[in-house]
Amino acid sequence: MNGWIILDKPLGLGSTQAVGAVKRVCREAGLGKVKVGHGGTLDPLATGVLPIALGEATKLCGRMLDASKIYDFTVKFGTQTDVLDAEGEVVATSDIRPTLAEIEAVLPRFTGPIEQVPPAFSAIRVDGQRAYDLARKGEAVEMKARSVTVHSLQILPTYGEVAARSADGGGARPQALAEAYTPLHHPADGPPPRAGEELEEITLSAHVSKGTYIRSLARDIAHAVGTVGHVTMLRRTKAGPFDLEQAISLDKLNAFGQGAAQSEVFLPLEAGLVDIPALNLSPEAAGAIRQGRVWTGGSTDDGLYWGRDSEMRPVALIEALAGTLKVVRGFNL
Repeated sequence: MNGWIILDKPLGLGSTQAVGAVKRVCREAGLGKVKVGHGGTLDPLATGVLPIALGEATKLCGRMLDASKIYDFTVKFGTQTDVLDAEGEVVATSDIRPTLAEIEAVLPRFTGPIEQVPPAFSAIRVDGQRAYDLARKGEAVEMKARSVTVHSLQILPTYGEVAARSADGGGARPQALAEAYTPLHHPADGPPPRAGEELEEITLSAHVSKGTYIRSLARDIAHAVGTVGHVTMLRRTKAGPFDLEQAISLDKLNAFGQGAAQSEVFLPLEAGLVDIPALNLSPEAAGAIRQGRVWTGGSTDDGLYWGRDSEMRPVALIEALAGTLKVVRGFNL
């Protein structure tokens, strides 16, 4: 088992628990002990794409952690909590509610390279301890600003049942979401809200770099429009090359342990390499690369590649530089 299971993580399940579920299912399927890791933590209150690597694919978890990600999230205005989501205790309130125009006006300020202060309840280490451990003890935690990049930030259509289904990990796919977006306003309710009216909440989509905290982004957007806010729904729709189209539900994962076909849940190792050019290696070059040796005499442009042998099997991540090929990460396949 060398590849990926892309889980549509449900509400309430932690990333470590998800890895444990995959290990359990692999044992139930008769695969024995399999090395398993994940490609980016999702909080229990978040849902969506969680790449889980098996076997040799675990060597790509570092790349997955560094990859950009896309999140849908809802910001509720008027209250801020200590953890910046719906699970926390209220620490600030405001009677101010922004208009759609006000939100649209501030979003460019949060697009591109920005400085962001992470939440006190985060896994960042402060003086050798996790920030959330210090915060839970009631200690004052001073979080330093960090540089992150928000590649894009946009307002999503307001939707009703789809939002609820996403929040409980129902596994709706992008096409299904687009078809099922249901405005909260109905004609029988009278005229729809105008752009100048105050909003209780808004749902956004953010494409962000490694290290970006959506809860902090929500907090800062609320502050920018003169109020406070917290996240009530957070759903990851893409992580690196993986999106919801490839994700499976927990029920489907469990079915694999009961005899469902491997093809229903499993993606090959190279599915995590689709954002890198493939390089076909000669038998001699593949042999040298497998031994960790530098291969010279190539005419490939400089850059990062994944090398494959004559049978299309991944051999290694390779850096091409000045006519040489050097192993970055080898695969034992």
